[in-house]
Amino acid sequence: MSRLNDVKVWTAIVTPLKKGTAELDFSAFAELLHRQESAGNGVIVLGSTGEGLALALEQKKSLVQAAMKLKLSVPVMAGVGGFQLPDCQEWIRWCESQGVEGFLLVTPIYAKPGAQGQQRWFTALLETATRPCMVYNVPSRAGVKLNTATLKAISAHRNMWAVKESSGSTSDFLAFRAAAPGLRFFCGDDGLMPYFASAGAEGLVSVAANVWPEATRLYAELSVNGKHEGLMPLWHDSSEALFSASNPVPVKALLAHKGWIASPDTLPPLSSADMQKLEELVEADKKITAWLEARRSK
Repeated sequence: MSRLNDVKVWTAIVTPLKKGTAELDFSAFAELLHRQESAGNGVIVLGSTGEGLALALEQKKSLVQAAMKLKLSVPVMAGVGGFQLPDCQEWIRWCESQGVEGFLLVTPIYAKPGAQGQQRWFTALLETATRPCMVYNVPSRAGVKLNTATLKAISAHRNMWAVKESSGSTSDFLAFRAAAPGLRFFCGDDGLMPYFASAGAEGLVSVAANVWPEATRLYAELSVNGKHEGLMPLWHDSSEALFSASNPVPVKALLAHKGWIASPDTLPPLSSADMQKLEELVEADKKITAWLEARRSK
C-alpha cells in the first residue's frame, strides 16, 4: 500500500499499435512505461485510455505481462471494466497472479445500475481482490454516476483504497468526500487538478502524462501544495486539446507526432481519422514544454 500512497500521478497509459496494423507494439509500450518510471509516475494499464475494452483477453494478458516483466520502480495498476461480473473477477485473479499491485474499478457500463446494483457489483470485485482498489466515477462513459450511498457502503472494505473522480463536478467531488472521508481521492480530469486539489484531491489520474510525464507530475505537485500561480489557463486549455476527439485519439496523435509511438491508430470503434487537425495539439505541446523549461530554470 505504501508504494501506491507515494504516487501523485497515475498515468492511464495508451496501448500503442504497430504502423498500419492492429498488432500491439510492445517495444513502444515498454518505452512509454520507462518514461513514466523516469518521471516517478505510477502506471495504469488497460483503462479507457488504454482501450482495454477493445482488446481481446489474450492481448490484455500480454500487455500486463509485458508491463510486469519490466520490473518498474513505480507501481502498476490494471483497469477492470465491463458488465460481465465473472469475467471481471477472473481478470482480477489473473492480474494478481502476475504481480499487479492494484486495480481501477470502473462503474459498470451500459446497464446503468442504481445504488444497490452498484454496491453488489463493487462488493463482489472488492471481495475478489486482495490488492488495493480505486473506484472510478466516469458518468460520461459509464452512463451512470457513482452513487454516494454506494460509496459510503463500500468505503470501509479492507481493499477499498481510493476514488478517481471524473465527473468534472466539484460539488460531486465534495459529496463523495463527505460520504467516504477515510478514502484517498484523485482528480480524473487533467485540466481541473488545481480546483480538485483545493477540494482535497491528493493526486491526479492523468491522460496528459502520456505526452508530458515530468511536466504533469510537477503540475500535480504544485496543485496539491496550493501553488496555483501560472497553472491556469495554460493547463486547462492544453488538457482540453487532448480531448478534442474521443480519448485516446488525440493523445495518440500527439505521441505519434512526437515520435514516441509509430502510429496514431486506435482500435475499433475508435478511429484516428476523427483527429482532423494537429495544430492545436502541437501548440499545446510547445506551451507545456516551455512551461516546464521555465520551471526548471527557477
